[in-house]
Amino acid sequence: QVQLVESGGGLVQAGGSLRLSCAASGPSFSTDAMGWFRQVPGKEREVVAAISRSGSSTYDTDSVKGRFSVSRDNAENTMYLQMNSLKPEDTALYYCEGRRTINRNSVYTAKNVYDYWGQGTQVIVSS
Repeated sequence: QVQLVESGGGLVQAGGSLRLSCAASGPSFSTDAMGWFRQVPGKEREVVAAISRSGSSTYDTDSVKGRFSVSRDNAENTMYLQMNSLKPEDTALYYCEGRRTINRNSVYTAKNVYDYWGQGTQVIVSS
């Protein structure tokens, strides 16, 4: 079973940047598609970005296009989310999630198709 640990969250002013990391332990990271999700209290969890197991395909939700970028380093068992031009509405608990798949280039954006996830890292953007 893969375990995920997120890091890199914190408090930042609007317009600033953060880089989130998702470190995976276990044998299957390089064969799993990954995603970043976020959740605000009282609201449903939403997908932010997703990446295929090969890293060749990515997805960004409309609200973060041009500002956020997802990537992964399979040799280091780590996925990243580079967040630039942060806005107060980006404030949330950010989770990374993994899905076992045989498809090298597929990304998954539905929130209930992932198999495992981490505990999250808090991002707070002040205005």
